[in-house]
Order: sequence, then C-alpha cells, then structure tokens
Amino acid sequence: METLKTLQQAIIYFSNPDNCVAYLVSKRWKDGVICPNCGSREVKYMASRRVWQCKTRHPKSQFSVKVGSVYEDSPIGLDKWLTATWMVANCKNGVSSYEIARSIGVTQKSAWFMLHRIRTAMTDTGETKLGYNGPVEIDETFIGGKVKNMHKTKRVKGLNYSAGNGKAIVLGMLERGGKVRANTVRDRRKMNMEPTILANVAAGANIITDEHATYPYIADKTYYHEIINHVDGYVRAHIHTNGIENFWSLLKRGLNGTYVAVRPFHLDKYVDEQVFRYNNRKGLNDGGRLGVVVEQTFGRRITYKQLTGKAEGPF
Repeated sequence: METLKTLQQAIIYFSNPDNCVAYLVSKRWKDGVICPNCGSREVKYMASRRVWQCKTRHPKSQFSVKVGSVYEDSPIGLDKWLTATWMVANCKNGVSSYEIARSIGVTQKSAWFMLHRIRTAMTDTGETKLGYNGPVEIDETFIGGKVKNMHKTKRVKGLNYSAGNGKAIVLGMLERGGKVRANTVRDRRKMNMEPTILANVAAGANIITDEHATYPYIADKTYYHEIINHVDGYVRAHIHTNGIENFWSLLKRGLNGTYVAVRPFHLDKYVDEQVFRYNNRKGLNDGGRLGVVVEQTFGRRITYKQLTGKAEGPF
C-alpha cells in the first residue's frame, strides 16, 4: 500500500500472509474478485487455504491471487516476493540476485529467476507515443566490456571496437519532461533503428540527435530534425542530448556496478528495469512504485524455459 514509506514497514506488514493476499487483491480486482478462468463473480473465499472456489464447474475452479501473474506456480511466499519487488523497484542502481538471496533467505538461482520475473512486470507497454508534449532526444549507447580488459585471444580481428563493433547497442528516446523508452537494436543502420523510432515517437515530432549519419535518413519527412554536433559542443540553445545521456549514466552505473556481467540475451530486461525507475522517479514514494509494479504483474508470465531460451514464448 502507498502508505508504506520504508522497507522496514513493508517487511512488518507483509509478514502477515493475509495482508499479502489483501494487498494483491486490491491491485488486481478493484471491483471484486472474479474467476480468472471463466470470468464469473460467483466465487467463495476459503480462508484456511487462501484460495477462492468458483461456483461454476470447470477445470481449475479453485484459484489463488497469484494465478495469471508473474508469481504463479512459485513456492516462494508472497512476503518474500513483495519484499524483493520493493527492493528492485526502489534501489536506484538495481539490486543483485546475491543480495536478494541474502536478504530474503532464498538461493541465488531462485533470486535470479525472481528478479527476471519482476523485470517482466516492470516492462513498459509503450502504448502512448513520445513527442506530443516536447522535443524527443534520441541517442544510442554501447554496452560491453572494455577492450583493454579483453584477453588478446578473445579479440576478433577486423572489428572496430571503438565504433561499437562486438558490443550490444541500446537505442534510447527521451521526451523532455516526460518518459524515456529504450531497447536493444542489432546495429546502427537505418533498417534496424527506424522501426523502433517510428513505433515510439509520434510522426511530426521534434527530434534532437547527435551527428550520427543514420538519423537524417530516418527523420527525412517524418520528423522535424535538429542536430547537435559534439565536435563543436554539447549544448546550443535548446539543442542537446544531455537528458538521454543522463539516463545512460544511470543505466551503466547499474550494469557496471551492480550486475557486473549481463548477457546480451537478457540485456533488454535490465534496460526495462532502469526505464521503469526513471519514468516513475517523480510523484511516487517507494510504496507507490511498489504498487505500480504489482499492478503490472497480472496478465504477464514467464517460465524458466522461456527465460533461458529453451522454449518459445513472449517475455
């Protein structure tokens, strides 16, 4: 609940299983509990087991509040789930699976899986495009180890590491005074960057970029395009990309300082985590951010096989 202001208060409150269930019900079924399988409101709560019984006869007529959420089929208690969710939602530089494991008393492997399920709930659906309320700064950054730290046998001959070859690329779009969107792209060519920009930035918007050669071809007749050449300076009146550069500094602080080693396969989820915290940094206290994440846990599910790439399925 939003009245909870500190992690200590949250731990005490969620130590009662009934409080955990009541909290999730308040976020999921604001107008009363309904059966997630048939949609019926004719349900009866069985307090001894903390599940509901649907009066309509069908398979899985008994259900808990975790059904259909990222918490589904987890033997870990809701008190630990909500504590971990609080920490991820509010730790500015992220929180590692080892720290979660020590804090709530689970194995590191379980904590790693928990964190990825929570990140799935933190993903922004991006239904509203950027650019309606102000200029949009667009930039890309490279994620990967430094060349000087690579063993010579790991360096690929012919790659220009200073240009980002061999590293993961994240494309970011920040509306001034608004939200940021970011995700990985294969490379910096138009064919791979343009779909992401068109999907997130409204046509006719004012976009501000650096001097990278791909952006004028993307903007063309779709956007009003302004360029800041970093050779000449970093600010010219209102033309700069300092906002999105600030987001990159926050992202890399978490990746380099907290998570240390992130596989490119999972990078998008770590980006989603930082995007969530950045977009919800104002106007909400810690309890409010927890509430936003919990509301987004429903209708999203990811299995361990999907997470590790052993099975097909949406993230």
